[in-house]
Amino acid sequence: MRVFVAGGSGVLGRRLVPLLVDGGHQVTATTTSAAKLDSLKALGADGVVMDGLDAASVGEAVATARPDVIVHQMTAIATAHAGKPDLKHMDRWFAPTIRLRTEGTDHLLAAAQATGVRHVVAQGYASWNGVREGGWVKTEQDPLDLMEGTAAQAGMRAIRHVEDVVADFGGAVMRYGSFYGPGVTDDMVELLRKRQLPLVGAGAGHTSWIHLDDAASATALAVERRATGLFNVVDDEPAPAAEWLPYLARCAGAKRPMRVPAWLARLLAGEVAVTMMTEGRGFSNAKAHRELGWEPRYSSWREGFEKGLK
Repeated sequence: MRVFVAGGSGVLGRRLVPLLVDGGHQVTATTTSAAKLDSLKALGADGVVMDGLDAASVGEAVATARPDVIVHQMTAIATAHAGKPDLKHMDRWFAPTIRLRTEGTDHLLAAAQATGVRHVVAQGYASWNGVREGGWVKTEQDPLDLMEGTAAQAGMRAIRHVEDVVADFGGAVMRYGSFYGPGVTDDMVELLRKRQLPLVGAGAGHTSWIHLDDAASATALAVERRATGLFNVVDDEPAPAAEWLPYLARCAGAKRPMRVPAWLARLLAGEVAVTMMTEGRGFSNAKAHRELGWEPRYSSWREGFEKGLK
């Protein structure tokens, strides 16, 4: 197939593109920087500069590529675009990505309709943001927590937008867990080594993790099988912060994290950080196993943190 990867030079795109090329597909991958075109060529893709927030730029790029499938991996979470992670002001930190998940998604779907593309696979998110009621582990049938009234609300609504419009189109949304792997956990590891990332309260809030390579392999399967619907792309072991955070610290060669009460963490880091560590809900990957035939290389963050961070 001809596959158009919007955001192909991003942290996940750089892992997805070679998988698609190795699968025999003709890949066009986009970047916002002409300086990255050579790196895309080295991955086996035809690179193109595209502004995901400009409808004309998106329309021209898609029309030229004439793809059978569009894969939406456009974000601006990298430090170069968004600055250092800031959960306390998540609305500001995620502002460019919020636009890419709303306006950018709409531009890609409009271009797909204009050029007759029938399949779209888009990036979603399912890590700790399951609805905070009932059990600790959620499926695709459970709603996401929109975090109303917090700094995360705009970002969570943008994720809901992706799910709604891609579902209406008949495509698939890959609800990725929290990414880890080379280049994406560096900031967290640095904080742990400085003892600036403490456990909050009892650390009962659950998180689901996924290694970048495993996220890419699930996405390639969704492309090739023309999957539709929602898929939680997470490992087999959603876990409370009280388990994964000290383990990550150990793997990073850091001291055991300190523990702070929720009221103090709320003052220092904001409501979102407290919710994540005390009430967050993780996710089940049973549907991705069953319908995509997907088997992650790192079935648990335990093995992944030890072997897959570098």
